[in-house]
Amino acid sequence: MADQIIFFDTLRHGLWIAVLISIPVLTAALVTGVSIGLVQALTSIQEMTLTFVPKLAAIVLVFWMSMGFMTQTLVSFFHEQIIPLIVGG
Repeated sequence: MADQIIFFDTLRHGLWIAVLISIPVLTAALVTGVSIGLVQALTSIQEMTLTFVPKLAAIVLVFWMSMGFMTQTLVSFFHEQIIPLIVGG
């Protein structure tokens, strides 16, 4: 029973870390997509590929800017959750 509690607690914490890491990139994609979509609607330009390059550029830029946060979050998760499980047996 205790093993299941540890497993599900680690799984819950890992999923929460995945959500925290993905929030900046998904927010950048959402904001860029909505703003380009608004410009397309206002100018009546109905080109499907117009949103690809700005959205890709925004995602890469935000990914690059938040790389320190992502790395620090993952490293602290492994130091606090995973390594004690491995060492503890």
